[in-house]
Amino acid sequence: MPELDFGVEGVEAVPHCAAPTLAFKLRVTAAGPEDVRGVALDCQIRIEAARRRYGRAEQERLRELFGDPPRWAHTVRSLLWTHAHVNVPSFSGGALVDLPVPCTYDFDVVAAKYLAALEDGDVPLLLLFSGSVFYAAEDGVLRMARIPWSKETACALPVATWRRLMDTYFPNSAWLRVGRDVYDRLLAYRSRVAALGWDDTIERLLAATPPEDRPANPAGPAGAST
Repeated sequence: MPELDFGVEGVEAVPHCAAPTLAFKLRVTAAGPEDVRGVALDCQIRIEAARRRYGRAEQERLRELFGDPPRWAHTVRSLLWTHAHVNVPSFSGGALVDLPVPCTYDFDVVAAKYLAALEDGDVPLLLLFSGSVFYAAEDGVLRMARIPWSKETACALPVATWRRLMDTYFPNSAWLRVGRDVYDRLLAYRSRVAALGWDDTIERLLAATPPEDRPANPAGPAGAST
């Protein structure tokens, strides 16, 4: 069977998608005399959180995920981000394909909470591959083989790329998930006070909160939407 290897040559935002999506420019190469007729490729993407440094503001935002910074040597571990899939068409020698990776802006998802906490630099990633490769053997018969679990590659996602993607789909906004009963009460309050929108509704509620009851260092992006 052909020996496949993988590498990432860049990451770009995909324009005009129904949901925020990144395209990983994936280089697939094959060593061996066989012609590759196609690859059904699965990819697990992990965030190697321990492989980068964090500023003080980032540490504060990540406290909920990893605990107090002095304990991070024991609590910061690799995080599963997502799974992706792509069908690679037939090629000889090598091919460059886009591996689409949909992104969520739901801050209850650990990966989204982690990415939103970062200010700059790169996100160290590890891509683990599996799937099936279809190839023509020397006798001309089409054969199939499994891609070994040992196939992987590291790459870096610029934080600026992820932020530009989210700013395109959700400009100056963030998502806030609340219970249905809380939402019903907020909706009734919004109607009762004739608020102009959700921002206005929450601003009115915050203005009614005594200063001593407000958090000293509110975390997370401003402009939350429900």
